Amino acid sequence: MMPMPELPEVESLARFLDGRTAGRTLAAVDVAAIAALKTFDPPATALVGGRVAGATRHGKWLDLAVAPGPGGPGGGALHLVFHLARGGWLRWREEAPTTAVKPRLGGSSRGPALALRVRFDDGSGFDLTEAGTRKRLAVHVVRDPRDVEQVRTLGVEPLSAEFTVDALAALLARKNQQVKGLLRDQGAIAGIGNAYSDEILHVARFSPFKLTRSFTPDEVAALHEATVTTLRDAVAASAGRPAAELKDAKRRGMRVHGRTGEACPVCGDTVREVSFADRSLQYCPTCQTGGQVLADRRLSRLLK
Repeated sequence: MMPMPELPEVESLARFLDGRTAGRTLAAVDVAAIAALKTFDPPATALVGGRVAGATRHGKWLDLAVAPGPGGPGGGALHLVFHLARGGWLRWREEAPTTAVKPRLGGSSRGPALALRVRFDDGSGFDLTEAGTRKRLAVHVVRDPRDVEQVRTLGVEPLSAEFTVDALAALLARKNQQVKGLLRDQGAIAGIGNAYSDEILHVARFSPFKLTRSFTPDEVAALHEATVTTLRDAVAASAGRPAAELKDAKRRGMRVHGRTGEACPVCGDTVREVSFADRSLQYCPTCQTGGQVLADRRLSRLLK
């Protein structure tokens, strides 16, 4: 299964949208999947006639800022804020369909299903689609991105100046937990998910089960360096790519994540996996666990 879009891909999508939509007027906003729209005031139709001020990112959330057009709601810009979740994606169209979109209440289709369509005054636009039966794509129309609780409660951005070695040390010391869980905690560090946490820990050469309060100062510095360099390199690799190419580019760039049974690109050992109910993690025993094979989650310790 394709990993959920994380900071590097969402950053690239934000830049892609910003470059193609800034200054454009929204001609239509059609909701196809009623369950995907999490807000009702302002309605999605309030965006129509507004001019795009820009596109940005908050963690894994995309934010299209729209200045209201004539007759639109007062109070400043509106924001179309959305999270693609695991099965969602943004599909750009140079010529967006103008046919009416029929809203649907649900559906069990495993293929990509239309959730939202946005069309601009030059005829271009994008679809938000979602594959699979577990529908988690979330779309909000709000006056302030912080009106979305998941945005308001995001932790530090790992590519910001605020993400220092000391800041990471404080997060590691906050409670004793597996480091993999801390890296994935959006309330601690924004934008890192299952895939890039595997990649970061492989670069840093730490077990995903290493406890956060066991980190020495030198290990904190190594984890910080691995986090920043891994994400910066991934952002650079995805920069300028069309939205349609980002998924495959992410797959190709992974060192261990999604590569169970393959050779580690550093040492040649076999990449191993620990499976959970709805996800799995990958790691290299030689690089990360001193050659030992990790037990499953129920044991939460190393096999002897």
